[in-house]
Amino acid sequence: MQRTHAELRRFITNNFLYGRNCGFRDDESFLEMGIIDSTGLLELINFLEKHYHIKVEDADLIPENLDSIDQLSQFVERKIESHRPTTVASVLETQAI
Repeated sequence: MQRTHAELRRFITNNFLYGRNCGFRDDESFLEMGIIDSTGLLELINFLEKHYHIKVEDADLIPENLDSIDQLSQFVERKIESHRPTTVASVLETQAI
């Protein structure tokens, strides 16, 4: 998750703060801090889908998923985990429980 945090922070800093590190915390709201507006949200979603190979659904477009580095990182990790291919070993492991 640390890697995801770092990648997301780098993307936000480079694309919305033009490389300036304004010292915002990972739990601070992008909207409240004025970092991302509605157009920026589209850019962010495009990045998430291409970089992490996930699909951001309409139902995912809520502040609880996308409004801070912490929330983004948790959202991305959940999406990645939910789309991991199922292997025979993992199926057998689940059935053994």
